[in-house]
Amino acid sequence: MRPGGDWGASEALHARLFGNAVDIEAGDLALLAEAAKQHEVTIVCGVNERDGKLSRGTLYNTAVTIGPDGEFLNRHRKLMPTNPERMVWGFGDASGLRVVDTPVGRIGTLLCWESYMPLARYAMYAQGVEIYIAPTYDSGDAWLGTMQHIAREGRCWVVNSGVVLTNADIPADFPDRDQLYPATEEWINGGDSAVIAPGGEMVAGPLRKEKGILYAEVDAARVGAAKRALDVAGHYARPDVFTLHVNTRPQSPVAFS
Repeated sequence: MRPGGDWGASEALHARLFGNAVDIEAGDLALLAEAAKQHEVTIVCGVNERDGKLSRGTLYNTAVTIGPDGEFLNRHRKLMPTNPERMVWGFGDASGLRVVDTPVGRIGTLLCWESYMPLARYAMYAQGVEIYIAPTYDSGDAWLGTMQHIAREGRCWVVNSGVVLTNADIPADFPDRDQLYPATEEWINGGDSAVIAPGGEMVAGPLRKEKGILYAEVDAARVGAAKRALDVAGHYARPDVFTLHVNTRPQSPVAFS
């Protein structure tokens, strides 16, 4: 949405998004953390996050990782909102550009078109990511090709978590509903969730234009074997020629002392 003729709709939509955003510091994800602990599972979940520390007025496109003990292992805010997304979400920093240990393997998450950022991917590879999780709105064969490329390049498992959305999912009171989502458009997004093995083989999915749960057996040990021939952040790197510096300090417009 752009400012101008649709300003009213933009404000109405932003107000709805802001009102439903998650404040992690306020404990809005406590039930999710309790579910992880109760069922002893690791959860990676995308949320619209409202900053609860500074200003309390900025939204972030965020992915959280919760361990099987219910503890928060990581919060990653999307580094670069894509194109018009910059009018909705703030810019994240590299404090959450991390790979974390879990009982199922080392997990890292990049959101949507962050997977098109070569240096962000390289930061994941350099930390030994074994399960690369990509929550995304993108779909289609071209995007799935990117996911397979990452599995080949990083020699890691890739879990592509797509958005499946139909016209019937849009509430009747959604601002400018008929203009933005005409009734003739049954499938707004086909989803295309998939699980891809190190090397690029698609072992589950894509789940296209279908709502459901995708299951796959993921063996983190296959990552080490796959890196024998290619390890772009290890024996296939050339640090004498190329180096990457990542500033992992949290960024803030104010410092209180």
